[in-house]
Amino acid sequence: MYVSDKIVSKDNLISTSQDLKKFEKACRIVAETLSLIEKHIVEGIETIELDKIAEDFIRSNNAQPAFKGYQVDGKVFPNTLCISINETVVHGIPSKRKLKNGDIVSIDCGVKYEGFFGDSALTASVGEIDEERKNLMKITEESLYIGIEQAFDKSKVYNISRVIQNYVESNGFTLTRELTGHGIGKRLHQEPSIPNFVPPLLHRNRYPNMKLVKGMGLAIEPMVHAGKQEVEYLDDGWTVVTVDRKPAAHYEHTVLVDEKPIILTLRN
Repeated sequence: MYVSDKIVSKDNLISTSQDLKKFEKACRIVAETLSLIEKHIVEGIETIELDKIAEDFIRSNNAQPAFKGYQVDGKVFPNTLCISINETVVHGIPSKRKLKNGDIVSIDCGVKYEGFFGDSALTASVGEIDEERKNLMKITEESLYIGIEQAFDKSKVYNISRVIQNYVESNGFTLTRELTGHGIGKRLHQEPSIPNFVPPLLHRNRYPNMKLVKGMGLAIEPMVHAGKQEVEYLDDGWTVVTVDRKPAAHYEHTVLVDEKPIILTLRN
């Protein structure tokens, strides 16, 4: 039976002022890292160079890259940033590939600071991009902020999911179904999962419609496609691409649930 009122563990909440300061610091380093990287997104730069800049900056702030060494099913992510170009939705691995005019590139960054995690992503353009890519980026970013508005005390997960899905699909785009947002705080990924769509009835046990409570950290992250919603993994086991190879965009913020949601990874 589907349980809609599952409650997050108290261990997953930000419950003290000391913990909040550490959580905020982790998130601030993420935001500053993305602001720095965005300035270096230019035609001709190798994505591995962006990764090196990010790692140096994070470590200079007495923090650690949260993604580097992250393991899933025996696979180890090798880098600081996920850098995903054009049809790559998420988890692109930095390499000697050079950015080209007309590309869009999603940068996903995670940081660990004194036992707490922050996570955020943006999509940036390289030179002149076409109207489809411009609109894709615009709608994806707008859907993120529409979703964040629902991340308040006593709201529920599907309130976030529903408004993101409605906005994206009403604008003619589709959403990744295989990947979701997530809780965050003392762990990079924890309950609850935050799907960017309301799951079909028979799949709701997988993504419970948990009640949001004050002190909960959420990483909300719409992943939006210009074409079909289907994705596939490349042979490296990490890189997720659209099956039809149409472009995708990805935006993410870490948010603290309160009477009103507090965005902790806002960039200057």
